[in-house]
Amino acid sequence: MFPRSWLLLLLACTLSYSQAPALREESLHGRGAWVLDNGLVRIALLRGGGHIADARLISNNPKTSINPMRVPHYPTIEPYQYDPAKHDALYGDGPHRWLHSGYMGHLLCFPLYGPPSPEEAAAGLGNHGEAGIVEWHKTGANTTANAVTFHYAAHLPKTQFRVERTVTLERGKRHVRIQESIENLAPFDRPINWMQHATFGNPFIEPGKNYLDASATKGLVSAGRPENRSLKPESPVEWPTGINHEGNKTDLRVFQPRPNAGAYVALLMDQSRPEQFFTLYHSDYRLLIGYLYPTEGNLWLADWQENRSNATIPWNSQAVARGMEFGSSPFAEGLRKSVERGSLFGVPSYRWIGGRQKLSTEFTIFLEEIPEGFRGVRNASMKDGKVQLELR
Repeated sequence: MFPRSWLLLLLACTLSYSQAPALREESLHGRGAWVLDNGLVRIALLRGGGHIADARLISNNPKTSINPMRVPHYPTIEPYQYDPAKHDALYGDGPHRWLHSGYMGHLLCFPLYGPPSPEEAAAGLGNHGEAGIVEWHKTGANTTANAVTFHYAAHLPKTQFRVERTVTLERGKRHVRIQESIENLAPFDRPINWMQHATFGNPFIEPGKNYLDASATKGLVSAGRPENRSLKPESPVEWPTGINHEGNKTDLRVFQPRPNAGAYVALLMDQSRPEQFFTLYHSDYRLLIGYLYPTEGNLWLADWQENRSNATIPWNSQAVARGMEFGSSPFAEGLRKSVERGSLFGVPSYRWIGGRQKLSTEFTIFLEEIPEGFRGVRNASMKDGKVQLELR
């Protein structure tokens, strides 16, 4: 006979499973958002920058229902409403200011990944490109008893692109599918950086307690700033083993525990797979979040870790975050430098898009409740519309 707690859990799952998906507009941390909800999971999309700012399991257990996405410790605004006279003192006056003002959760880095060149900065472009700072607009929605599908898009006036997403949440599923397209509005071919910057924050992210699993093979630590690196600059990686700042081998699955430091590791994914994955969990919480995405166009995964190391405005040495950044490029070095680099390990460090061409990709975000003593994921895949996990 099941214990009462098991019966209540089964009843709750049954009731949640029967709930039809819904779409509504809400205010999230003072920002305009569209929310998709099916009784099992909740996904929130910001109007400002299009960010995926909330992705959580719906549960009465606070260790399960936590939002793993990064929510800044400082107040944010809609980045397209940035006013230098009002906001430079809060967010700085450099090319990072627009992004810092609205950066939350999963960011689309496009058509730049990293800082703009001096010429681009002088022309008004900021860090990680234009897609994450403009206003996104609802372009359509369809809600049935079995699924909710939401369409939103943005025009990038300075770089002359259009970006669009279709977000689908099905009844009874703990995963959401995002289809994304980019369209070159110019009549000539251009190089691009196209990166998904899924950023997770505290309390889900905590040094020594947060673990990554991924279909990675090898990599390289960035040069960075040697005085506050958790890992040895420019050291090689054989996933999941790296070299820490003291020159010793270290497990890269765990968020590095060195205080007031950070890390950036460029990882090459397994080229023999048609589909890549990564998952994250915290040893004290009962939540696993993961991503599945096609290998084509997404051979790079960056693991960026920030542990109160950056004293600049608006971070002020308070940020604790882990960014999983996947797509076209190994390093957040800007478009010009990624083109000049050309490749790493024989794999291109940027992409091309043709004149008037439209390119598409997709990714799936999944959430699962995990038991105490969970040790991680060996493999993840999608089969017959279901996420399949092979545990460690």
